[in-house]
Amino acid sequence: MEKIFIFGHKNPDTDSICSSLIREILDKKNGYTNTEARRLGKVNKETQYVLDYLQIEAPELLEKVEEGQKVILVDHNEFTQSVEGIEKAEILSVVDHHRIANFQTSSPLYYTAKPYGCTATILYEEFKQFGHEIDKKEAVLMISAIISDTLLLKSPTTTKKDEQALKELSEIAKIDVNTYGIEMLKAGTDLSEFSEEELINLDAKKFEKDNIKYKIAQVNTVSIDDVLKNQVKLEEEINKKIKEEGLDLFVFVITDILNNNSEILVLGNRSDIISKQVELKNNRAFLEGVVSRKKQIVPFVEKGIQ
Repeated sequence: MEKIFIFGHKNPDTDSICSSLIREILDKKNGYTNTEARRLGKVNKETQYVLDYLQIEAPELLEKVEEGQKVILVDHNEFTQSVEGIEKAEILSVVDHHRIANFQTSSPLYYTAKPYGCTATILYEEFKQFGHEIDKKEAVLMISAIISDTLLLKSPTTTKKDEQALKELSEIAKIDVNTYGIEMLKAGTDLSEFSEEELINLDAKKFEKDNIKYKIAQVNTVSIDDVLKNQVKLEEEINKKIKEEGLDLFVFVITDILNNNSEILVLGNRSDIISKQVELKNNRAFLEGVVSRKKQIVPFVEKGIQ
């Protein structure tokens, strides 16, 4: 039987990995035994904390797909954020909570898009719609994804649906989500082992609007200054990436998860897209109350493009 691969976006975060695993579980409960979760990059420390907690393995790495390969996308739809060869794959289904852009298929498909804070919240609803019971492992996977994407419900992307799902799932898992969530998020802020090149690629997404190609990379921390202590080296690596990928703009977002603020480092020949909206000093700007790439940074950039 032909395998169907399920995967999230490149440079996967906790929602991408957990939602891929959750969707595979849901499919198997619905009788589709040939779907398998995959990942499009290294597992970050936050996600590894979840996998270690549950004592499970990460999905197998998928570097490219062949023409006609059947796939299911979770937590993304834009081809610039997906696997190599996605344009020629057969996309059967999408479950996502982002905008729809740079996406098209030659055949009809199942497409679920809801403006929730997390893809796993959508999948949680699907479990309930099909009448499936949720065990502790499944609940913890969903809990972890929701905590990650909503920063423990503090992100402006958080909805009532996420709050309700987290409450109900915590009762199933019988864990204190605040204690678990803080430890999980803290695990993701340990950036000490990463080089500057790795930092700007840990969680980077590529976008395009009106022929402007830009990338937004984001890391979470408890000390913005620690991340920016080697700013010169960071800028060298960012400029390399701009040249390699033909980017017009690169925005590196350093988010303080304790105080819910971010500092951005902006480079590229179209840095004016940012500077006409906020003053840049030494290529940097402090954005109070900004933590969400999806709901705050991307609209901010695209307002500047317009």
